Amino acid sequence: MNDKELFERICQGDEKALDVLYKKYYRMMTKLVISNSGTEQEAKDIYQDALVVFWQKAVSGNLVLTSKISTYIYSICQNLWRKELDRKKRLSNEEKDGVEYVDIDTKEKSRIIHECIDQLGDTCKQVLMFYYFDGLSMQDIADKLGFANTNTAKTKKYKCKKKLDELVKSLYSESDFLD
Repeated sequence: MNDKELFERICQGDEKALDVLYKKYYRMMTKLVISNSGTEQEAKDIYQDALVVFWQKAVSGNLVLTSKISTYIYSICQNLWRKELDRKKRLSNEEKDGVEYVDIDTKEKSRIIHECIDQLGDTCKQVLMFYYFDGLSMQDIADKLGFANTNTAKTKKYKCKKKLDELVKSLYSESDFLD
């Protein structure tokens, strides 16, 4: 489903189209927040808030889309995240002790995952990084790595993810990842 079809269906109130949209741009939008000092939960919240704004404007008939949907939602996410960062900054300035909160568990989990990805072969490392961290499509990954087609890329991603899961499970206990 292309952007035009998605937008038309959303304007008509089609929630299934919104679900497609949510999944289609999830990685891209959450990466924006996570790469700018946000947690995964904050990223999810910002993305959901942005989709609510988009949905309300589209359904009201007041939205004339002059760019790609992803560009429009990305700008909403940016604005919402900036507001949240400003709010956090004001709160931290008001605190007398000035202690900054750092989510060590998330950093530790991220370190473990990156450490395990580094132990995989180059192709697996590239596939997983392109897919999960760069948000590339299977077609883009297939093109970049010279795979025959997207099915080959999907199969490789599946096998590499499985190898990563097995490696993590062999080196770390489940309790290392439970909150």
